This record gives sequence, structure tokens and C-alpha cells, in this order.
Amino acid sequence: MPEALHPLLEHAILASESEASDPMERALHALGQQRLPADRLHPAWTLAHEYALSGALPAMTHVWRGDADQVVSIKGASEAVAGLCHLTAEGQAALAQQATAMAARGLRVLGVARAVWPADQAWPESPADFAWEWLGLVGFADPLRPEVPAAIRECRAAGLRVLMITGDHPVTAAAIAAQAGLDGGLPALTGAEIAAMDDATLDQALRRHAVYARIRPEQKLRIVEALRAQGEVVAMTGDGVNDAPSLKAAHIGVAMGGRGTDVAREAAGLVLLDDNFDAITQAVRLGRRIYDNLRKAMAFVLAVHVPIAGLSLLPLLLGWPPLLTPVHIAFLELLIDPVCSVVFEAEPEEDDVMQRPPRDPAAPLFSPGLLAWSAAQGLLLLALVAGLYALARLSLPADSARALAFVALVSGNVALILANRSAGGRWFAGWLRPNALLWQVLAATAALLAAALAITPLREVFRFALPPWPWLAAGLGCGLLSGLLLELLKQAWPRRWRA
Repeated sequence: MPEALHPLLEHAILASESEASDPMERALHALGQQRLPADRLHPAWTLAHEYALSGALPAMTHVWRGDADQVVSIKGASEAVAGLCHLTAEGQAALAQQATAMAARGLRVLGVARAVWPADQAWPESPADFAWEWLGLVGFADPLRPEVPAAIRECRAAGLRVLMITGDHPVTAAAIAAQAGLDGGLPALTGAEIAAMDDATLDQALRRHAVYARIRPEQKLRIVEALRAQGEVVAMTGDGVNDAPSLKAAHIGVAMGGRGTDVAREAAGLVLLDDNFDAITQAVRLGRRIYDNLRKAMAFVLAVHVPIAGLSLLPLLLGWPPLLTPVHIAFLELLIDPVCSVVFEAEPEEDDVMQRPPRDPAAPLFSPGLLAWSAAQGLLLLALVAGLYALARLSLPADSARALAFVALVSGNVALILANRSAGGRWFAGWLRPNALLWQVLAATAALLAAALAITPLREVFRFALPPWPWLAAGLGCGLLSGLLLELLKQAWPRRWRA
């Protein structure tokens, strides 16, 4: 590094936190350790006073107790720092041109200046009262992660609108937004422009613009509140102390776990372990998968109890011998409970999970469509099993007919599981999806059912008699037939009516 640039880096570091969490400040400290002589790092100096970032002055000022007089360093928005230095009109124009050129390359640009203050005088109320000397501009390359453009496209496909709200220079914001695929053809809306808008004008601007630059904390809060007033569900990311109000005001405040401050993490409802936008997209994907699987489990558990209840009551109403006893119900629950609590939880996501619009947060979990769909599935299986049982009673002893009906019911329950594994419209989609836990549960069920039919003491407990092989094949075929009919029903019943 040329020696002429040493004061610029030196005072940029002095205007940073000693224990930096901000990535830009950490980068300045690392560069200083590499490129500056030890005497310019001033390890013996003590921080005497600090002027924090504010809405009026987006810059950080540190007063250091040096060897004689106090040394003052400031870094922040280039136009704000330059305005304190009282540059000539030509100097301001040249500075603006340099800052814009750097910002157009996607660099985050900060201005740096220095001043001296007598040690025997009290500090002024405002940094504007120091006699500042302009040192120059510092540019930070903060390239997008490769996965960000794809993540934003995925959000758009999922019906999620992504806005970029930053304190950076408008040209920097526009350059980064273009790289991310967020520009939308409109220039970045600045904090100064927002400050001049009334609520109605801001409401219209928020519907058009996707990029917002030189935004102050109170303006970020106003944007969140305006979006909520439009009926949007708002997730806001942030990492600084000043982000806390907007994180708290959003429906979902998302704090950065790596570089975020303790205040931001406390205010947020969600903390990312990986400070990566794609982590938010993956969280949306996971949330949709969990919601889907919950509804699948509910649809199955409602449907599967329709034939159980029906086959318990129909024999009483028709004067037939009882079909299901407590031991049969207990056996069925050995299948139903693991499927609801473990198997559906492990279901992979649907292929179109990130191509659907967001659901209405006020929509009921037990919707009329879900209840009707479950009842229709259950009634279909009830009709098949009851019909087979009625036919079997004409040719088989009571215990053999009971065993046949139970085999048909268990195989029909398996068909219900497979039909409800997929909410999509593709044929037999739920039969082909990978899920190791499902096949383990089904294998255990098949083994228990075979034992109940083949082992004499168990047959006596279940009050079974082994039916002839053609009838047993018909019981298993009842499950296959119910699976086919359920797939036909799914094709004929639009998905939106089942939601």
C-alpha cells in the first residue's frame, strides 16, 4: 500500500469499533494489521468519546486520547462526511463522481476524515463542530454469494416478494440489486425521497419499487408498518442495534447469528446460524413441507377412522356378528399411530412446494375441503370392505369372513397411506416417493398380519379362521382396488377443493 494512503486506512480503523463485529470494520482491522506500520495502529491510545451513528449524521466518530492533543476520526456515508469538511464546489463534484464510479462497481463506499481537538477542552455536542480534514474514500467489495440470484428466483416462483433495504449509496444498491436480479427497471428509492412522502404516496411507491437506499432506521420501521398495513406478511432481516425496532415490528424478525448484535438477536423471532439469504429460502421450503405433511397426516387419520367406525357399527345395525373387537382396533392403531407421528413427518417435500402462492394465514387448518376429502376417502374404503364382507358371509364361516374383511381393511389402510402421501395430481405419485420409515412400518404391519393369520394362538385371540387362498387374494386385491379408486378420485377432485 502506498504510504500516502496510510492516513486514510489509519483513521478508518480509528473510527471503527476496537472489537468489531461488522464485516467492513473487521476487514479494515485485518488490512491494517497487514499493511500499516505498528506505530500507526496506536495500541496505547484510549477511546475518550464516541459519537454514534444517527439519523442526522450517518457516520461514526471516535475521539482518541493521543500523545498530546486528542485525535478525532470519522467514517460514514461519503456525502455526509464530505459535508463536514467544507470542500469547494469543485471538490464536492469530483468526490461525488468518484463515489458514484465506485458504487457503480457494486462497492460499498465510505468517506473518512480526521480532526484534532485540544486535550484541555470539553468535547463539542456534535461532530459538526470539529475542523475536519478530508482524507478520502474507502470501497468495500461485498460480492453476492453465488446462490443468492437463484434463491431470489425461487422466492418469486413461490409468490414471495423480496425487497432490498440498505443504508448504502443508491448506485451501490442498484448495482447489487442488478446482480441479484432485483432491479425491476426502477431506480432505488432513497430515504430522502421517502421522508418527503405521505403515507398514501409511500403505499403506492412500495407496490412498485424493490430497492431502497440510504434508509435510516426510522424509515425502515415505517416501511415495515406500511407493508403490514397493505396486508402483507412481512419478514425483515437485520443485524444492527438500529434494526431492532423494524425486527420487532415485522411478523417475522430475522437476525443474523454470525454478525448480528445481541440487541438484534433479542428483538428477532428467528436467528440464522448461517448469515445467508438462501437459509431463509430453505426455511420457507421446510415450513411448507411441514405444513403439507401435517395436512396429509390429518387427512389420513380422519379418513382411516371412517371405515373403522363404520365396520364397528354396521354389523350391529344389520344383525351380523361383530366384526371388529378391541384387539382388532389395537392392531389397527399399531399401524395408524406410527404413520401419523413418524412416517408423514419424514415425507419428502412435494415437487411444486416452491411454485405455489403463499397460503392465507387466516385459513383454518381443518378446512371444509379437507374434511370432505377425508370423508370421501373413508367412505370409499368402507363401501369396498363392507361389500366384500357381505359377499364373504354368503360362502364362508363367520371367523373366515372376519379374517378376510380384516385383511381387506388393513390393505385398504395401506392404500389410504399411499394416496395421502402426495397431494399432487400425478398418477400414483404417493406410491413412488422415497421414505424408508414408511416401508419399515408397512413391513412390520405385514409381518404382524401374517402372524395373526398363520399362528394358531394368535388366530384364536383375533377370532380368525384362515380363509381359502382365492378369498385371501381377494382381500389383498381389495387394497389394490381401493388404491386405484383413490387415485381416480384424486384426479377427479381438484386439489384446490381439498385445501
